[in-house]
Amino acid sequence: MPVRGYRLVVDGELSDELGLAFRGMTLTREHGTTVLAGGVRDQAELQSLLQRVSDLGLTLLGLEALDENGDTRSHA
Repeated sequence: MPVRGYRLVVDGELSDELGLAFRGMTLTREHGTTVLAGGVRDQAELQSLLQRVSDLGLTLLGLEALDENGDTRSHA
């Protein structure tokens, strides 16, 4: 099964320590938000990632699937 790229935007600039909860994802802090980007193998892994956002009390501002070039495919 191919890996699909995703880009999640959460409210607040996550600390490096909190960022460890998202190993395998690239963290970029931008104007009061944090962008998490990386590959996700399947829907179960995506659900786990979203649950981690919730468990940490973070506010999800956006979720985008990326095409193979890293461009946005869809918005949720």
